[in-house]
Amino acid sequence: MAYTTEQLLDFLDQELRATWKGERVVLSSADRIDNPVLSKAIGADKLSKVFAIQDFRAQIHDYQHEHGVSGLMWYTCRFQGRSLRVPELHPQLIAIPADKLALVGAKPAIVEFWRQSIAGLRLWMAGNQPQPTTPEEVEQLIAASEWAELSATRDELYLSLCWGDPKDCHCDWAKPESGCDRIIATAGEPSGIKV
Repeated sequence: MAYTTEQLLDFLDQELRATWKGERVVLSSADRIDNPVLSKAIGADKLSKVFAIQDFRAQIHDYQHEHGVSGLMWYTCRFQGRSLRVPELHPQLIAIPADKLALVGAKPAIVEFWRQSIAGLRLWMAGNQPQPTTPEEVEQLIAASEWAELSATRDELYLSLCWGDPKDCHCDWAKPESGCDRIIATAGEPSGIKV
């Protein structure tokens, strides 16, 4: 019987704690960086901790692939009296093929929740300087996306419209193969909170 997603996260947490306590050592860590000046500046102890965590995380990712263990966590998004259970890829795990199917499958319910929740709110494209947008522009982005993610604060609802690799979609360097367009719905101007 394979370990569950929650068990893998517990293992990662235990390993992280042990590594930062100095209980895990990677002796070859200085050899893994091509720049000896950078290696010396960071220090063998810190390099050892970084590579110990990376190595263990890679083992967990291999285990996920081998045993088909999901990297998704499900949580309840609440906004203005409404709630919806939505999936999200845990940042320490990878998405197996079934995970992307689950994300794609959740898109219709997420988009419907968004549409029902934004009445009377202003829409903004997220970015360094949020820009006003229209429902029509958002609908075009919805049509072009593979899956949607949802999060909320008390006064703002965030819709992420994603494509490509779920592990890379939030990284600007992954565009255009993977990416996310984020829309903020709020009564006034966006607060600037990073959700």
